Order: sequence, then structure tokens, then C-alpha cells
Amino acid sequence: MIVSTFAAILAILYIQLSFRVIKLRKAKRISLGDGGDASLQAAIRAHANFIEYVPFSLIMLFLLEYQGLSSHFCYILGSMLLAGRFCHSYALADNLMKLRVLGMMLTFLTILISAVMLLVTQVF
Repeated sequence: MIVSTFAAILAILYIQLSFRVIKLRKAKRISLGDGGDASLQAAIRAHANFIEYVPFSLIMLFLLEYQGLSSHFCYILGSMLLAGRFCHSYALADNLMKLRVLGMMLTFLTILISAVMLLVTQVF
């Protein structure tokens, strides 16, 4: 399964984002919330944004693969999602707005293309 590969890689990225939050919490001595610290806020949001978009995106990719979408197309969509999530998490860590926008655009495009393809495969 193609989606399994992307799920595994994204799981590793999720753990890395989690450890970034833990590291900052320890360094700043903030156990709950963000304490008004901008770097901790950014790390928390990168972690939260990941968990808000990735599970749904992976479910959609799984459904496409399950319905028999070409493996090349599944790899393209999975790569778009992975690139988008890497861009977004890196951008939030270093406050790079253009890269953050690119990351979200890739994520949204993955979801949109997946949704359209799921609808098209049901109709045709």
C-alpha cells in the first residue's frame, strides 16, 4: 500500500513536531499552555495544524488507493501532502511566511484534488 509509506513518514514528522514542543516546554519551564512565548506558540500550532490536516488527508488518499487510483497518482498526492507538511512545519519554526503559505497550499491542493477524484470515480 502506497498510503502506508506516507503514513509512516508523516508519523515520524509528527513525533519530531511533538518533541519540538516538549523541548521548548522544558527549556521555557512551561508545562501547560504557551505562557505567552512566541516560539512555543509557533511549535504548538505547527503540531496542532499537522494533526488537524494529516489524518483526514491520509484517509482520503487511502480511499483513492482502495478505489484503484493509479499508483503514480497516489504517489504524487502523497508527495504533495508530505512536502506541504514539511514546508509548513519548517516555516513555523523559522517564521517564514512564504514557505508556510506554500505548505498550506500543497496541503489544500492534496485535499481538493483527492475530493474531486473521489467524486469522479463514483460518477464514472
